[in-house]
Amino acid sequence: MAKGKNDADDYSAKLDMCLTDGIVKTGGGVLLGTMASMLFLGRRRWPIIAGMGMGIGLAYANCEYSLNPKKNSS
Repeated sequence: MAKGKNDADDYSAKLDMCLTDGIVKTGGGVLLGTMASMLFLGRRRWPIIAGMGMGIGLAYANCEYSLNPKKNSS
C-alpha cells in the first residue's frame, strides 16, 4: 500500500513540474516574442503567438519525456 502512495506522489510531483515548466516556458516565449515584435518588427502580433507556441511545445515535449521516458529512448 505504501508503494502505491509513493507512486502517486511521484506522479503528482511530475505533473506539478510540468505545469510549472509550461507556465515558465510559455511566459518566456511570450516575453521574447513581445520584445522582438516591439524592437524589430513594427509591433506585429505573429512573433508573440509564435513565441507562445514554441514555449508550449517545449514544455509539452519535456513533460512527455518526464512522464514516459521509456517511450522516447530508442
